[in-house]
Amino acid sequence: MKLRWFAFLVVLLAGCSSKQDYRKPDWNPEVPVKRAMQWMPISEKAGAAWGVSPRLITAMIAVESGGNPALVSKSNAVGLMQLKASTAGREVYQRMGWSGVPSTSELKNPERNISMGAAYLSILEHGPLAGIENPEVMQYALVVSYVNGAGALLRTFSSDRKKAINEINDLSASEFFEHIVDNHPAPQAPRYIWKVQKALDAM
Repeated sequence: MKLRWFAFLVVLLAGCSSKQDYRKPDWNPEVPVKRAMQWMPISEKAGAAWGVSPRLITAMIAVESGGNPALVSKSNAVGLMQLKASTAGREVYQRMGWSGVPSTSELKNPERNISMGAAYLSILEHGPLAGIENPEVMQYALVVSYVNGAGALLRTFSSDRKKAINEINDLSASEFFEHIVDNHPAPQAPRYIWKVQKALDAM
């Protein structure tokens, strides 16, 4: 009886200590990327306006919505880049000097959605993530911050923003990614980076 309990405990502890594999279930980017590519003319225009890579925008569309402009998630994220009116939408409106938040119909409009998604990426890059030196690390940081918030990312390094940025700048892209795998409270964070990278590689 004692031996059986010990064996059960070993299995239980092994399960607790093993990290969730962000690569499971597998994800094939081929069809989502193909659908996202149809919006490339808008992504190029928005990317040029906000200083954001059109390829990154397209990869994020593939991951977020599979290229479906009418998609609304359970958490009320809307459209191609799955923007929430109350968070990213509000921030973009504030940046533009507008009051209120975008409507659902506005967020379902492909041109408005992609433009606001690009604007939000720019806000993140030049706001809370400003100072990250390595372009690849910046891309990873942008992707994680887009889906889970910049504050959650930075707090995995330090509660002080400047210290967090300095710590990030001491890491290579692969070290930064491993840090996300090991320390980010949201299990989907490393998976999101992995899926965006797969989408980029499929273009």
